[in-house]
Amino acid sequence: MDTDLDVRPYEIAVSDAEVADLRDRLERTRWPAELTGTWERGTPVGYARGLAERWRTSFDWRAQEARLNRMPQFVALVDGQRIHGLHVRSSRPDATPLLLCHGYPTSFAEFARLAPLLAEPDDGPAFHVVAPSMPGYGLSTPLASYGWDIARTADAFDRVVRALGYDRYAVFGGDVGAGVAEQLCLEAGERVLASLVSTDPGAIATAYTPPTDHLTDAERERHASLVAARSEDFGYLQVQTTRPLSVAYGLTDSPAMQLTWIAEKFHEWTDPLHELPEDAVDGDDLLTLVSVSWFGRAGDGAANLLYEAAHAQQAWGGSHDRPQGMTAFGEEPLMRRILDPDEALPYWRERPRGGHFPALERPDDVATDVRAFLGAPALRPAL
Repeated sequence: MDTDLDVRPYEIAVSDAEVADLRDRLERTRWPAELTGTWERGTPVGYARGLAERWRTSFDWRAQEARLNRMPQFVALVDGQRIHGLHVRSSRPDATPLLLCHGYPTSFAEFARLAPLLAEPDDGPAFHVVAPSMPGYGLSTPLASYGWDIARTADAFDRVVRALGYDRYAVFGGDVGAGVAEQLCLEAGERVLASLVSTDPGAIATAYTPPTDHLTDAERERHASLVAARSEDFGYLQVQTTRPLSVAYGLTDSPAMQLTWIAEKFHEWTDPLHELPEDAVDGDDLLTLVSVSWFGRAGDGAANLLYEAAHAQQAWGGSHDRPQGMTAFGEEPLMRRILDPDEALPYWRERPRGGHFPALERPDDVATDVRAFLGAPALRPAL
């Protein structure tokens, strides 16, 4: 147990002045001209104006703040960096400690619907849930220093979990959170009981895709089409992994930019069967995520973590003996062919619906997979 950290209970309490300032800024937004109503150049102006007006007028932040505060939260200081998150203990004495790691561009709020399902299930295994925001994301702000890459974040999360009283724990993560989960398997060793990561078709259409030499000619052609389809989706990444401060000014000063920056990713990365972001996830959940980023001034921190990850020497690819599983959302037969070609993972589950944010899109499915793999008796020694 890490007794050096000062971990304290926390409640969100955004001031009335901050809420009024947000509404005032939204009302005074200077909008670009609407040249096209489609998404290929970014979030369409007409859609953005409608979503911003909902955020300004009918979205009830106080109700969402109260909903989040119904779940116990903590704040800790790790190497000078504030780390905030959920800590939802189960009432079950046999519950397994579980660390949830979000990805870009969300925060602890991504797990607000999932955490209660895991902590107090109707049946099956239960979990003590710890869901921190990455340094610089959500309310783990402000970013105190440079150097917060994946490895340093994993070490901080390991220290927080131990300070909360859990010497051994399981891990679930997606996107950047999957990188943190892998790093924990490498560095924390036997403290990690097992790791489950979520993925989607976008994971095999990036520069970080695992080797594809084993694919057939037809499969290579299909993979090339997936890569081509995603080729214009990485402007956000190019900017933030090279000049994060340049975009941070807009994300910090303009709620309209923070809103459209996140909404675009929800349009691009959620289940493609849904036309709009709020068709894929609850509209209040989407605006809650954006609000947390806005009130936490997280735009620059999120950008800098991507920069740090791109410029750090990672230990990924190293070997470890921690049990690993994967749950894949979105119908794409090449996911397992590329990510688990030898079908060696002890747990693999493919789900035809869902996308990059399954804890918001398909929380019941995620809870089922977490219980099926991370709750298995063989992975739960006496804790």
